[in-house]
Amino acid sequence: MAVETKLFDASEYMESEEAQAEYISIVMEDGDLEEIKHALGIVARARGMTAIAREAGVTREALYKALSDKGDPKFSTLLGVVKALGLKFELKKIEAAE
Repeated sequence: MAVETKLFDASEYMESEEAQAEYISIVMEDGDLEEIKHALGIVARARGMTAIAREAGVTREALYKALSDKGDPKFSTLLGVVKALGLKFELKKIEAAE
């Protein structure tokens, strides 16, 4: 008998908006675009990709493509997604290493 497996989808476990915001904040601290796209994609799927795409002003297909591994989203798309998630970017000065 073959064992059935399914791909892990973190969006199934991102139930609260607080957890989603904390996850994105942690990923944003590292500043890696690939990780940021991945995190935004997880949270957008958790909230409903169609609704987030509509609020961000893009099509669902365009949003999937922008947040995919091969996607290269415009900054305006990322801003739209962040706003649609009810979040905002907050910039701070990088402190010099001691």
